[in-house]
Amino acid sequence: MIHLTIGDDDVAVVALDNPSRMNALDEQALRDLDSAYARAEAAGVRALVLRGEGRAFCAGRDIAGVDPRTDDISAYLDGLLGPLLQRMSAFPAPTFAAAHGACLGVGLGLLIATDVVYVAETAKIGSPFAALGATLDSGGHALFVERLGAHKTLDLIYTGRLMSGSEAVQSGLFSQVLPDAEVTAATLAAARRAATGATAAFRASKRLVAQLRDERVGLWDAMVAENAAQAALGGTDDYREGFAAFQEKRPPSFTGR
Repeated sequence: MIHLTIGDDDVAVVALDNPSRMNALDEQALRDLDSAYARAEAAGVRALVLRGEGRAFCAGRDIAGVDPRTDDISAYLDGLLGPLLQRMSAFPAPTFAAAHGACLGVGLGLLIATDVVYVAETAKIGSPFAALGATLDSGGHALFVERLGAHKTLDLIYTGRLMSGSEAVQSGLFSQVLPDAEVTAATLAAARRAATGATAAFRASKRLVAQLRDERVGLWDAMVAENAAQAALGGTDDYREGFAAFQEKRPPSFTGR
């Protein structure tokens, strides 16, 4: 089950709610998750939080009823999961995830596609696929090699060892580690702060970071892109409000426009 709630604070909360299956996702759940993000985007929210109910964020793909002899792996990964992760990554507002318990396979992919990830100390992150005869998917290879290097990546894959939330943050995979009891509240608080900010400026930074990550642009090309983004922001209400607030020595009141 996927639940979407949109509050008066312009924050959407998307909850994975199948705790008996540790929020593992089948084909229909991926479609429902895609629909939730589409509805949140159409509503014009200024921040989004992704979280999981129960003792895990997401244990990956739900393979309980999958027959490997007839399973259409490409339809699941290329036809459903890939487009969903791209939609999540391109969401036109800051996105946050609160990760606890198992964050594996597709669950790891959901985190990779989120802007800011806060993890619980006892989160479990890695590649459990050695026991399935399968390989790490959902963008895990790219994330691990970029942040951990080739040797540690293959060590995790070959052994199936799972990192704690603390180790994952220390290794540079995600943003902050928090006690289990605090991670959801801290994530929601961060999203609410972002929702009161200059949304267009955040979108610009999100695009610039994606360009640096995906296109590997150099310093001077990145600076050209930054300059263009800054010039475009000069025509927004929030840009003018930010300058006025600074000059008048008061807190800014941003509207997201």
